[in-house]
Amino acid sequence: MNKKMIILMLMFSSFGFAQYGYRSGNRIGISAGVSQTSLFTNNFDAKPEYGFAGGLSVRGNYYDNWSMIYGMQFFSNNFSLESTLNQNIKYNIQGVQVRILLSYNVIQDHVSLDFGPVLQVNGKLGVAATDENKTIKGTMLKANEIVDVSPVSGNFYLGCSGGSKTLRAVIFYEYGFTNFLNRLNKDGELQVLNNGDKFKGNLGTINGQVIFNL
Repeated sequence: MNKKMIILMLMFSSFGFAQYGYRSGNRIGISAGVSQTSLFTNNFDAKPEYGFAGGLSVRGNYYDNWSMIYGMQFFSNNFSLESTLNQNIKYNIQGVQVRILLSYNVIQDHVSLDFGPVLQVNGKLGVAATDENKTIKGTMLKANEIVDVSPVSGNFYLGCSGGSKTLRAVIFYEYGFTNFLNRLNKDGELQVLNNGDKFKGNLGTINGQVIFNL
């Protein structure tokens, strides 16, 4: 992962929390939970796998029944691709997200619908040493040849939360509207090994988390 980008994300998040801190009615939340990530692509036979994520958020009153949520999350998500041996090659993707969401309060302080954009900074894909030289089904690519994915991507967030002022359960879905595999297209040799096709893939992740509001 680009360390400079991570530092910028942390600086930006600290600034955001400082800006929100003085407003009345704001709540700082600590969240953690499980995720299931899918890679939507025609290049490979991909399957979803489980992972986890957690982070911090600030919810503040905005207007009438609307609130705004600013948050930062660290994630470790997984998906798998099928090899020529009909075995799953598991990939791990780790990174950080910054999100700014609008929230409609269906029931004030208890139930809300949340949506908005997410900026995601990605590290390289991780793959087990025992799988690195396996060939991805339908291609001539080795598993470790596609790990250098796009370092920055954008997602759209849609979710709902319910509970009390102190403790909430939240379920949300994030769909990546940018090409997660686009960086691989810079290497013409990889495209040849990929049957001459361009790389294109979008991440989709469903999350279930618990938020504890301070």
